Amino acid sequence: SRVKLWSVDTSELAPLRTDRENRRYLPGIAFPEMLDVESDLRMLTSETSDLLAVIPSHGFRATLMQLREYAPQGLRLAWATKGFEHDSGKLLHVVAREVLGEKVPLAVLSGPTFAREVAAGLPTALTIAASDIDFAHALAESLRSASFRAYTSDDMAGVETGGAVKNVIAIGCGISDGLKFGANARAALITRGLTEITRLGVALGARAETFQGLAGPGDLVLTCTDDQSRNRRMSLALASGKDRASIEHEIGQVVEGVPAEEAVHLLAQRLGVEMP
Repeated sequence: SRVKLWSVDTSELAPLRTDRENRRYLPGIAFPEMLDVESDLRMLTSETSDLLAVIPSHGFRATLMQLREYAPQGLRLAWATKGFEHDSGKLLHVVAREVLGEKVPLAVLSGPTFAREVAAGLPTALTIAASDIDFAHALAESLRSASFRAYTSDDMAGVETGGAVKNVIAIGCGISDGLKFGANARAALITRGLTEITRLGVALGARAETFQGLAGPGDLVLTCTDDQSRNRRMSLALASGKDRASIEHEIGQVVEGVPAEEAVHLLAQRLGVEMP
């Protein structure tokens, strides 16, 4: 079946349609033949009911409110956003419920997935957590390829917490590495970081075993150790003495760990979770 691609920023769509690739973020990787660029959200939602949102967390609620105006019959919504709602500190499935109601099946995709490697067809696995396990299985099957595998879960709180908080730990690891604190310190930060992620997740209603999978150490290790990570690049630059604004401009994409830091700090205080 054909896949439709739409953006909140419609000015981005014309070059995607002309070039048949995203020259800004994934240059040199051609769009599949089955991918169509659609500029009209009303048209898109009239032709499909399964939607995957890939947007920064700060735009999540606003985009869902826009989507709600054109919500198709039988809507099923998934997202690959990793973060908390900035002002409230809410997990994104809570935000989605508030905007779309209780009946819409929801799912979150998370795990160790650098976009360039996925697009290049390199072996990748992630977790799909859904409110409706049938939706999780259907989504996993639709995304599956020879090099891409999705595992399923019903623990949305756990998968979302892992995906959001690992970005904060990655910033700590990058600063440590930038200051030449060594491999021992990095390993300690990753390991103790996973303990803190688990504590917070359990306090938010997650199951501890979720943090032993791809959404736990899988995503955490990837983000903390590889320079493709925006959070790691941000923190290495911070350690070198650069200011945050110039680093964000240089990276040119949202660094989710920065707003997540404040949200995690406030959540930990509110829930009485020890996260030094």
